[in-house]
Amino acid sequence: MSPLPPPWLHCGHGAHPATDPVGCHGSRVPGHTMCLAHLADTDRNAYLSSLAPGIRIDHRGTPFSERLFAALLNALRDPTTGIAHLQGARFEEARFSGTAFFYRVQFSGDVDFEGAQFSGHAWFDEVQFSGDARFDSAQFSHDAKFDEVQFSGNARFDSAQFFSSALFHRARFSGKAGFHGTHFFGNTWFVGAQFSGDADFSWAEFSADADFVGAQFSGNARFDRVQFSGDAGFEGARFAGEPGFHRVQFSGDARFVGAQFEAVSVLGPLACAARVDLSQSVFLLPVTVEAAAREVVCRRTRLESTATVHLRYAAVDLSHAVLSAPVAVIAHASPFVIGAGPVRDDLLTGPDTVRVTSVQGVDAAHLVLTDTDLTDCLFSGAFHLDQISLEGRITFAPTPTGWHRRGFRPVHWGRRRTLAEEHHWRAQAAGQPTPTPGHIPSPRLWRPGPHSPDPVLTPDPVDIAALYRRLRKAFEDGKNEPGAADFYYGECEMRRHDSTGTPTGERRLLWGYWLLSGYGLRASRAVGWLLAAMALTVLLLMGFGLPTHDPDPVTAGTVHGGKISLNTTAPDPILHGGWTKRITWARAEKATRVAVNSVVFRSSGQNLTTAGTYIEMTSRLLEPTLLALAALAVRGRIKR
Repeated sequence: MSPLPPPWLHCGHGAHPATDPVGCHGSRVPGHTMCLAHLADTDRNAYLSSLAPGIRIDHRGTPFSERLFAALLNALRDPTTGIAHLQGARFEEARFSGTAFFYRVQFSGDVDFEGAQFSGHAWFDEVQFSGDARFDSAQFSHDAKFDEVQFSGNARFDSAQFFSSALFHRARFSGKAGFHGTHFFGNTWFVGAQFSGDADFSWAEFSADADFVGAQFSGNARFDRVQFSGDAGFEGARFAGEPGFHRVQFSGDARFVGAQFEAVSVLGPLACAARVDLSQSVFLLPVTVEAAAREVVCRRTRLESTATVHLRYAAVDLSHAVLSAPVAVIAHASPFVIGAGPVRDDLLTGPDTVRVTSVQGVDAAHLVLTDTDLTDCLFSGAFHLDQISLEGRITFAPTPTGWHRRGFRPVHWGRRRTLAEEHHWRAQAAGQPTPTPGHIPSPRLWRPGPHSPDPVLTPDPVDIAALYRRLRKAFEDGKNEPGAADFYYGECEMRRHDSTGTPTGERRLLWGYWLLSGYGLRASRAVGWLLAAMALTVLLLMGFGLPTHDPDPVTAGTVHGGKISLNTTAPDPILHGGWTKRITWARAEKATRVAVNSVVFRSSGQNLTTAGTYIEMTSRLLEPTLLALAALAVRGRIKR
């Protein structure tokens, strides 16, 4: 298919009917049939001599060498300032083969570089565009510098291609800034840029790193469907309008450290294969955040109003976040949906579980966690932890599995929900080594903490007991008594191991409470002790408490005159004979009746020896207590 001629009178130099019927696309110089590049030297010099600062020029489609373009700008320089000044310029489809040096050029009117090609460096540093500037579909093969450029009108770079670095340091966009569908192949810098009007980056592609550090967006900032293949930095950026980050894809980190969102109501849904860092950022209005990311960091983030954070795949760090109103962190079970279809999150693999890693320093009275994994969550230093709301499926760290040896004694940890701080303390107390980065913890061991094995930085039992106590109250206030049981167990465990704040007598009492019934929460343990106590009672009664024969009562009478007095006495029960006569089925049946009656705190009425009487008294005190502990443990698990 033959190339179409441009819609302007063009040079046509080099045209050939077979190979190039159009020839050069350069716009004809007024009064000539050739473009500036193909004019004869005398005609070109005459044309350049006729130019003056402040005029309008038209060199659409013209191929500029570095030398020719320098001669053109020299002809337009103000002799007093040395700065080139143009009323307006048309460079559509122009080709700049060398360095295009526009440094400090002033354009008083509209400028059009649509479809222009810059084969060399393009330097627009400190250029002033008083009218509209259009760079739609322009191609920059080498570095393009727009540092401190001023766009007083609208600036459009829609579908432009930057094959190398693009620098817009401290650029000022007073009108609308359009980068719709722009492709940045190299590193891009908008550091300190000011966007007074709307900024549209929707459908743009950043193949390398993109920095918007300190950028100011006074209007709406649209980044919908943008793809960031490298890291994206918005540190210290200010969004005064409504920013749009719908369907944004971040292959690297997305850094919003210290950013200020003044009018944002929805941030996302977006997908990030690495970290979304919102540390020290500020949200002034109610906001909904939707993100699928490997990690979301909100250290010292300030939320001045309500916030709902829907997440997938993420490990969330809320350390020292300032929550002025209720904030909900919710695990989103399915891909986010906006408009006609779901948001792609295929950048992320693995389980879509949301893990909260820290709420240290947070006022938890405003925090709601729903369907989140708190296995590695650090609670130490949080305020009003007893008022935190935990809803849905909340997962805590389990105890180590399997049997272990402590010296010559086998040890098995009962299944219960524990805090990460208890894991860290027990791992440090056991001398477990610090895991290497990326190490997957064994389910048979306690999980070492980030400061292992330093005992100063690892929470001690006093601190952990307080955490368990406040979380237990949070569950109880939420009418979840069974859920609070494990936290009561953990609190008692920490008090039992606290050698500094818990008196020795109280620790021994707790040790006995743990041994007999697991702090009133292990019904099987209490029932086991009850059966053992009943078995021991039966054996002791068979051996020492039951007489060989029930004594027969003896009645004696006396006669005084016409009166008869009768007196009945029973001799003391006597036990004699060897063990073969004591250990019999008949005696076992009698002893069992005595033991069962003791459990329900009743007397059996059985004749007993003196030793048997004391055995029965002891069993009537101990066995009902064990039965009560078993009942208490069952009630603690089923109470509503």
